[in-house]
Amino acid sequence: MEELRRVPLNDPDSLLPGGFWAAVTVWLERPQVANKRLCGARMEARGRTLRPSAQAECGPRQGQGHGLEREPGRGSRADREGTAPAADLDLLWNRVSQSLVHSNPEILAFYGPSLGSPPEAAQELDLVLRTVIPKASPHFPLTEPKKELVVQDVSSGSVTFLPLEEDNEGNLEVKMSNVYQLCLHHREGEWFISVLIFCPERWHSDGVVYPKPAWLAEELLSKLARWAVENRKSEFKSTLSLVSVLPYSRMYQELKEKYRDMVKVWPEVTDPEKFVYEDVAIATYLLILWEEERAEKGITTKQSFVDLGCGNGLLVHILSNEGHPGRGIDVRRRKIWDMYGPQTQLEEGSITPSDKTLFPGVDWLIGNHSDELTPWIPVIAARSSYTCRFFVLPCCFFDFVGRYRRRQSKKTQYREYLDFVLEVGLSCGFHVQEDCLRIPSTKRVCLIGKSRTYLPSAEVWMDEQRTRYLHSRQGLPQSLPGGGHAPSVPQTAAHDDDAGHQDSHRTFDAGHQDSHRTFDAEAECMPEGLAAERGTGAPATGLWVPGFCPREKAERVRNCAALPRDFIDQVVLQVANLLLDGKRFNTGNSEAGSLKTWNGGGSLSLAEVAAELNSETLQQLKRECGGLQTLLRNSHQVFEVLNGRVHIRDWRRELQREKPPEAKRSLSAEVFKTRICWFFTHHPDGCVLPAARCPFAHGLEELRPSQTLKKQRQAP
Repeated sequence: MEELRRVPLNDPDSLLPGGFWAAVTVWLERPQVANKRLCGARMEARGRTLRPSAQAECGPRQGQGHGLEREPGRGSRADREGTAPAADLDLLWNRVSQSLVHSNPEILAFYGPSLGSPPEAAQELDLVLRTVIPKASPHFPLTEPKKELVVQDVSSGSVTFLPLEEDNEGNLEVKMSNVYQLCLHHREGEWFISVLIFCPERWHSDGVVYPKPAWLAEELLSKLARWAVENRKSEFKSTLSLVSVLPYSRMYQELKEKYRDMVKVWPEVTDPEKFVYEDVAIATYLLILWEEERAEKGITTKQSFVDLGCGNGLLVHILSNEGHPGRGIDVRRRKIWDMYGPQTQLEEGSITPSDKTLFPGVDWLIGNHSDELTPWIPVIAARSSYTCRFFVLPCCFFDFVGRYRRRQSKKTQYREYLDFVLEVGLSCGFHVQEDCLRIPSTKRVCLIGKSRTYLPSAEVWMDEQRTRYLHSRQGLPQSLPGGGHAPSVPQTAAHDDDAGHQDSHRTFDAGHQDSHRTFDAEAECMPEGLAAERGTGAPATGLWVPGFCPREKAERVRNCAALPRDFIDQVVLQVANLLLDGKRFNTGNSEAGSLKTWNGGGSLSLAEVAAELNSETLQQLKRECGGLQTLLRNSHQVFEVLNGRVHIRDWRRELQREKPPEAKRSLSAEVFKTRICWFFTHHPDGCVLPAARCPFAHGLEELRPSQTLKKQRQAP
């Protein structure tokens, strides 16, 4: 047994020892947060038992909640994935613990009480059986999911990971070479966390599920130490909570290989790698979600869909290619649409929520960054048919009409908007579930409505509640057609805000019981005439609310291209002057000064810079290029914007970097010396680099014609 490393913990908020177990839970249930080569972990079963040395028989304690049990809520999916039932885990623990007692008794002390603890301590242990799932990767094609038996001794502050492997007879036994342990220590008022290995000389690393001991000691331990003392409720967000991780990992790799050539032929101006792989991940999620839905319902027909605001249409293309009938609609046609072929149905047109924009024969409505349509998608799905479901991935913040206005300062704007869309789904009669996708985006939380909170016979009454909710958001009269007033629709999500922020995956159906109770209470107060009409009428007709405006067909360019060059130069000079403490600029050319005396200026926050500009300038920036930050970032040669602060760019550091952070803007041979050096012309000390090293021209005599413009002129 060897302690690889011990790290002291600074616990100003007194979060320990609970913080340690919260950090261990992340590594246990979501190991991909620390090890990027993993896709995740599947919890097979949990239970409680006695230490083998203290047992007459080495089996879990039964009764009073101490027996091993299947992970709650995972039964049907676990059966399909081949996980072991609780009875099998019972037998597994008997076999493993007896083997340890007879063959490796020294390991009992490894996960027993810590040094100095009384012998009667830590008699009870918590057990978890998990499957660690590696990412499907061509770099590690032979790596398979591995099972681990995790032994947690809360009283002594230790958790031991026992890797399992099959013997010649197919039985699971402990892989003794790769047993390791995480420990929390408290000595003389100070906290420490450590990692130990049982057999360091025999440790076998596959680089994925079993990393090198150095990684455990440096990377994992550092992350656990940080997580254990972080007082952040929303720090540990769950991903892929509603789908099976192993099938997701395999399908994602397959689709990534299948559609990776799209990156090479991407005709749009957007980043191909981000959009292609993001849409591949979203498509994978939907395909697994729908596959499991078919298994739950016992059907084989693949679900149909409509993607509202489909953008580049790649998500529609992938889902259609994988056998799901569907189409995409967007207000503006994209260049890439012509590359997909006739099997991908994409339509150019605007959607204005009304009785004319319903999809009664469609199973799922999709809103992937659907902007102004996002809050409308649950409404359209609810009114299309009782069986229509929805999937939305909110990004920009829109209300039913116009931009969404914040109402709660205690939440982040993103969290508040997600709660608003969730509220819309609940008010439309859906059980709404939330999950976090694994995509390269900061806006990766999706909301899913798969089932209803009411019976089909209550459709007319429910649609009245939807209408009333829509009017309440717009301040419109909420009276019924007959002049009566029904009770207002519940407008708060059935969850506790504080508890909801602890985990990104939240299910608001409460076993369907609470939601049914909410709407049943409404039904008790309904006017008798309306109650009698349940299931006999039709949804509201015409435009659902006045004032809705779909996006313009022509997309405005807001990247400084429309601003006059003189205006941009003036703002750049003014901001640079602020950073250089008011030093006057040279109006003519100057040679680079001494490196020791070159003035690199200070730094200012964006707010401080904005405060120095007049309101007319700020309005013009906001109107034409999205704001001051956009202009400064686009003036890449002069400025560097980091963490909301503006700096003068020092090109000495730029050339020293092995891999510049803005690689896409790096100056290749084609653009070398094709632009005048701003510093050579304007900086009081000239350019920090000599002419031979500077990628920009020091004077007109060095200026070369742009090869990019030359190619554009030669293009047919």
